[in-house]
Amino acid sequence: MNTNKLIIGVVGGLLTGAVLGVLFAPESGKTTRKKIKDKTKELKDTMKNDFDKAIQKIEDKYQNIAQNTNDLVQEGKAKAANQMANEN
Repeated sequence: MNTNKLIIGVVGGLLTGAVLGVLFAPESGKTTRKKIKDKTKELKDTMKNDFDKAIQKIEDKYQNIAQNTNDLVQEGKAKAANQMANEN
């Protein structure tokens, strides 16, 4: 959760800084609007990339947990079968 808040904070700060920097630059309205549009697209792409990385991380952790759980179940079944065989 903290990583997501950090990413959102960093991207929000970058977006705010970029917009303010462009708005206070001494250029024409058309040039300023184009810069805002370009920066917005760039930040959107960055956010999408960061989001995709976070989703991949979650999927990897889920797969790891699922595999570990499966391994533990198989180990438990083997021990139970071994115990039952020893009792007979």
